[in-house]
Amino acid sequence: MKNSILFKIVLSFFLFCQFGFAQVDVVYSDLVWSDEFNTNGAVNSTNWFHQTQLPSSGSWFNSEVQHYTNQLTNSFVDAGMLNIVAKKETFTDQGITKEYTSARLNSKFAFKYGRVDVRAKLPIGAGTWPAIWMLGKNINEPGGYFSATYGTTNWPACGETDIMEHGIFPSQSINYVQSTLHTPSSFGSSVNNGGIVASDLANNYHVYSINWSPFQMSFLLDGVVYYTYNPSIKDANTWPFDKEQYLLLNVALGGVAGTVPSNYTQSSMLIDYVRVYQNATVDTQAPMNFTASLGTVTSTSVQLLLNATDNSGTIGYNVAYGSASNGMAGVSGVQKSVIITGLNPNTHYDFTVTANDLSGNPAANNPIIVSATTLPNSTLICSGASANAQQGSFTTGYNYEFQTNGTDVKITYGLLDTDKVGVVAYLWKQSPFSEVQMTNVSGNVFTYTLTGQTLGSTINYGVKFAYAGGMSVTNYYSYVVGSTCNMGTTTFSELNQISFPNPVTDKINISSNISLDRIEIYNLLGNLVLKTESNTNEIDVTSLTSGIYLISIYSGNEKIVKKIIVE
Repeated sequence: MKNSILFKIVLSFFLFCQFGFAQVDVVYSDLVWSDEFNTNGAVNSTNWFHQTQLPSSGSWFNSEVQHYTNQLTNSFVDAGMLNIVAKKETFTDQGITKEYTSARLNSKFAFKYGRVDVRAKLPIGAGTWPAIWMLGKNINEPGGYFSATYGTTNWPACGETDIMEHGIFPSQSINYVQSTLHTPSSFGSSVNNGGIVASDLANNYHVYSINWSPFQMSFLLDGVVYYTYNPSIKDANTWPFDKEQYLLLNVALGGVAGTVPSNYTQSSMLIDYVRVYQNATVDTQAPMNFTASLGTVTSTSVQLLLNATDNSGTIGYNVAYGSASNGMAGVSGVQKSVIITGLNPNTHYDFTVTANDLSGNPAANNPIIVSATTLPNSTLICSGASANAQQGSFTTGYNYEFQTNGTDVKITYGLLDTDKVGVVAYLWKQSPFSEVQMTNVSGNVFTYTLTGQTLGSTINYGVKFAYAGGMSVTNYYSYVVGSTCNMGTTTFSELNQISFPNPVTDKINISSNISLDRIEIYNLLGNLVLKTESNTNEIDVTSLTSGIYLISIYSGNEKIVKKIIVE
């Protein structure tokens, strides 16, 4: 039995304030529903419903082998802990006999937006599949608590939120847990997932959390965010998470969790508490001091700087342009940097910006129109000349140019040698190697356009000039898509192996096995904004505003360029 439930709630809330709030977009602080599992015996029927009805196939999904029951031996409270027990026993229900039993609990509480904390210890044996998750209240699954009254929507259109799953990831560490979102846009083996390795799941309790706002879902382990789901387009396909969901706790056996060992007897998921937080105070005060202004503009992106104040502490901003609309949360009184990417060069845009609090109260001066014209493509041209060769040689050399147009990169090379005849050119991709013939523009100038590139990604290309009697191949050159003239020759040296966390907040801590001579940071306009030749493994970026930058790292005669995000 817990010695002091109030103390534990206050302590856990304090710890979350210290370690969790800074990592989520909206802070939820009012405890609106919980189960502390204080009373020994049967599960509190006011809070929980035993889902036992088999699907029409006569078996649970994913080829699981258990019956879910309402037996006291499969779910009970003891010493302040909910025990969900999966066990080997012959059990007949609904005319079907199975060799294993377990429990699947539905919460009788459903909610929209908030934070869920579940403190639990997991079974990790082969064949076990413990899960803490949520389903849309509108799911039409027979046998679910809400289905008879609210079941109007098929899975996955109802939305499924897996806060924590274990045991179905055979290639991962035994202490790996994962969070997954199932929507019409991606379900089953959904691409919308993130995982983390915890410490000793079998012997340690951990707090598994989700922070669910109108803008994103953040998943936390012990108060630390490890995965955030925030699709750029939120519609019925990607975001069915604008309706109420309810909680499920269960331990499945077999199926995608693997074969249950022949000597298996039983195992348990122990749950200390389940807590749901929302912001319950009625907010009638609208945001004030709302401003929206223009920041950095490139040929394919526009930065908007937003600010407002509200007594709730949180501002909901929405930016609309054309048919696109983006919502996000901001902190009251703190400037919010929003970078709109994927724009067309040399194009006029009008951005309609609104500010509301989470209760829907609008700022008095909604909307603010911010206009911008993206820069022409010429700002995204990188060019140079060289006589360096990785194969053969050049008598005079060659020119090269990389130019970004939207998401395309046009690569142009011109051979300056006058002693070569019958010249044709082939574009070489460094890794994985490929070769494609280039188009002759005039004389010995050749071009090729790469389509569908990602802004900020690094590409590495060279050119083979073939001619009567031989060939000469240029060095590979690295180019950051969408950048200005921050280029360098790439080699298979240790410079390519350096790493650093990304995004960064205060400092860039670079891990490198070689000495770094100089660091330069450029904004997307190509302006040098920071340079250091000392302490090159730890660069202070507190002077930079939030946004996307290009970092050039020098060692000896080599240079590499990478994209970095400063938050």
